[in-house]
Amino acid sequence: MPVLYIVATPIGNLEDISLRALRTLREVKLIAAEDTRKTRRLLNRYEIKTPLTSFHEHSGHARLTQILGHIEEGDVALVSEAGMPGISDPGYELVTAAIHQGVTVVPIPGPSAVTAALAVSGLSAERFSCLGFLPGRANARQRVLESIAGDPATIVIFEAPHRLTASLSDIAEVLGDRRIAVCRELTKIHEEVFRGTVSQAAAHFAGPRGEFTLVIEGRREQDRPQITGDIERQLRDMRLSGMPAKEAVAIVAGETGLSRRELYRTWLRLV
Repeated sequence: MPVLYIVATPIGNLEDISLRALRTLREVKLIAAEDTRKTRRLLNRYEIKTPLTSFHEHSGHARLTQILGHIEEGDVALVSEAGMPGISDPGYELVTAAIHQGVTVVPIPGPSAVTAALAVSGLSAERFSCLGFLPGRANARQRVLESIAGDPATIVIFEAPHRLTASLSDIAEVLGDRRIAVCRELTKIHEEVFRGTVSQAAAHFAGPRGEFTLVIEGRREQDRPQITGDIERQLRDMRLSGMPAKEAVAIVAGETGLSRRELYRTWLRLV
């Protein structure tokens, strides 16, 4: 029975490819790649002649159907631009469709920016949440951060250089000035790992370049602020004065470090 192989590829250094991955890429009938140019460089490095086709977020249903048709004729390998397919890339759509059709799906594990960044961060990796890329719009980005503000698990985020400054600013505002490891260009020539606080990272990366993986400390229980009677009275006074909920919640969140979501729930309970 034909197989769809989910093959991890290097996130930078081409020597990080596994022997099993190389053998699989040589033996399959077709490789479906998120970025054919990057995958072609990898294949050329190891003299692999397997046919290559593209599969990315804009491929559409026709390409998905086409690749599923190839799987009926022989094994296919799925590779992402870098790392493990299906992690913050469109590969999951092909995986889901293959599973739905009863195709055997086999992982070929290997490089991952998530685990690499966690390993060198100096922060706990016992429990972690990977948020992928944060939304581009500030309001949406802040809502995502607010949703995990009280979670003690370490947080992993991918970020593009042109949004790093804005994201660090929102992280500081919503989560506070927590410990953070900012990993830039992992496994590449200009690899850098900065460890410090969010505010220190923002100052360090004044002109960011490259690809970033952020590892952020989870909420420490002893640092978690609580809603007190004084805070409830402050919110009640603001409400009675006619101040809009959004404005009042933002002010109190900035003063106390409490999440906006928790403060808004308190606001709704007030009479």
